[in-house]
Amino acid sequence: MEVSFGKEIESLRLGAGDTFHGEGILAITKALLQSGVAYVGGYQGAPVSHLLDVMVQARPYLDELGVHVEACSNEASAAAMLGASIHYPLRGAVTWKSIVGTNVAADALSNLSSPGVTGGALIVVGEDYGEGASVIQERTHAFALKSSMCLLDPRPDLAVMARMVEEGFRLSEASNMPAILELRIRACHVRGSFPARDNVAPGISTRALLENPAAFDYMRLAHPPVTFRHEKLKGEQRIPAARSYILENQLNELFAGRHEDLGILVQGGLYNALVRSLQQLGLADAFGATEIPLLVLNVTYPLVPEQVADFCAGKRAVLVVEEGQPEFIEQEIATLLRRRDLQTKLHGKDLLPAAGEYTVEVLSAGLARFAESHLPGAATEDTRRWLAANDERRQAVAAALDKPLPARPPGFCIGCPERPVFSALKLAQQQIGNVHIAADIGCHAFGTFEPFSMGHSILGYGMSLASRAGVSPMMQRRTLAIMGDGGFWHNGLLTGVQSALFNGDDAVLLIFKNGYTSATGTQEILSTPGEDAKSQAADKGRSLAHTNQTIEAALKGLGVQWLRTVHTYEVETMRATLIEAFTSGFEGLKVIVAEGECQLERQRRLKPWLASLLQKGERVVRVKYGVDEDVCNGDHACIRLSGCPTLTLKDNPDPLKVDPVATVIDGCVGCGLCGANAHAATLCPSFYRAEVVQNPRWHERLVHSFRSAIVRALQPA
Repeated sequence: MEVSFGKEIESLRLGAGDTFHGEGILAITKALLQSGVAYVGGYQGAPVSHLLDVMVQARPYLDELGVHVEACSNEASAAAMLGASIHYPLRGAVTWKSIVGTNVAADALSNLSSPGVTGGALIVVGEDYGEGASVIQERTHAFALKSSMCLLDPRPDLAVMARMVEEGFRLSEASNMPAILELRIRACHVRGSFPARDNVAPGISTRALLENPAAFDYMRLAHPPVTFRHEKLKGEQRIPAARSYILENQLNELFAGRHEDLGILVQGGLYNALVRSLQQLGLADAFGATEIPLLVLNVTYPLVPEQVADFCAGKRAVLVVEEGQPEFIEQEIATLLRRRDLQTKLHGKDLLPAAGEYTVEVLSAGLARFAESHLPGAATEDTRRWLAANDERRQAVAAALDKPLPARPPGFCIGCPERPVFSALKLAQQQIGNVHIAADIGCHAFGTFEPFSMGHSILGYGMSLASRAGVSPMMQRRTLAIMGDGGFWHNGLLTGVQSALFNGDDAVLLIFKNGYTSATGTQEILSTPGEDAKSQAADKGRSLAHTNQTIEAALKGLGVQWLRTVHTYEVETMRATLIEAFTSGFEGLKVIVAEGECQLERQRRLKPWLASLLQKGERVVRVKYGVDEDVCNGDHACIRLSGCPTLTLKDNPDPLKVDPVATVIDGCVGCGLCGANAHAATLCPSFYRAEVVQNPRWHERLVHSFRSAIVRALQPA
């Protein structure tokens, strides 16, 4: 990986007597080592990417401890790693992004949960839920319920989060159930400190090897007929053991308050927002001391019936603060109270929204309704005025504008090598007609936004080619599937390419080969160019091209016969190749590999190199593109075809012309797309390419002076 986590790696070495400072996900990483974890794996994805990234870069230190680290090809392979904990007293941890990762890992997790584990097994999941989420809106809670896995949702305090990692392993071992630790985005990035402890080298590790495998035990297999016995063990032994451990070790936290006839049960991850909302109502002080008793559920599954019943008994009403739907916790508490004939009034989704993130404003509105019914003395009017004032401010801003602000959808990075391919595809469809496009997860999904608006479906990471299989035979024109190299290795090779070849499908597959899993943080993959190639490219200021042919070799080895590799910035060549793929007489899978290195990684490599040259006083040439405003006719077709943030508008300097002209602003990385588009689409010849020379040689200065003198002489007085 090009991004360095040197500072974070050093914090992993902290021991007893030191204080850890940092953000939540790094505290989790440190806590894993303090817990004696023996192996770590996972698949990157926000908001938990840094856990695996730091571990991978910290391999030299982890080797000292004997901890094995593996960057997995997908979440399923990560989940399968936890099989090490079935027979052996090995503590293992894996990580991935939210429900989408859990869905991919589902097969392995179900087969892990059935026999149960001997060593602690912990899954750190980035719970990406709410309006700012980048994935489908589902909760991990459902999976914990169906597979009988412990689910921890720690209060966003670094000391509590670190403790829950260690307790998660112990809970897993005490109950023989795998445990999930879900972390919301805010918890991952909350900053704070906690007293560090010494890291624990695992008893069995890469430095202390097992001499013999475990004895064969059919009961430890997820295989009939013992799976029926496993199901009974879940209810008869494992869940009761988990509840006993939760209660005895006080994993859930009870905060007392003077209004003892009321109560709030809250998921641990929502504690901070809840306390801030209580402060708005005057029901909590500046230090977070609450006037309404709280039961903070750091473990949301399984619930402990006795603990919940004791909390609710004798209260007029309790409120369940549970983010998302369905209301699993509220339903379970309602059943629990009914079975014990407790008449405490239960509130939850009747006062709070069924879906969406529970922000302070959302919680404050629900708490105000709760207080109006059961606590008339609360400052509900003040809260309502505060909420109304927020609405008024938003309305005032809207009213101050002449018209609503234009939508600003996310888009490709400046110079992204994927943007020119969509420009070429747009031009190709003008000639061959519109085609059905199966989109995929990755940076290229930005092609679904304007100005391209391409993509009829997104069914899963690397699933684009598989997702067009149902519609392909129904189309008069060939369909197109798009995936990145990350998606290709994650799932696309097997679920898409293999299936299409086996069935003899006549379709077109476009693979973006930018050299990294860019959408998750530019992690390296099987087709990432080697360090030698990257260093040579940096030394010569070149882009990486044709330095790793693994994708092409895999496709040929699988039997792909029609294969083209095209550099992404060559718009005209890419358009011709796309047209050929859609009109070729060859019936079968046609694959276009669009090769162009991730621009972020290229800039990270080239900028330090250029800076070092300038510092030495050496000659440096930087390419800059621009628009001749005297030639630009103001139709802006170039912008509609590109969408580059640095290609924008400015007032026309000609007073006789009304339409603004195109211009290239600072930030341009010199990819050349604007000029390539103008050439491929036969637009006006207003683009120019200039070379900015720093530290020029003496003869260049002389030529420049001569040219400047001639220009001045030709200019009118």
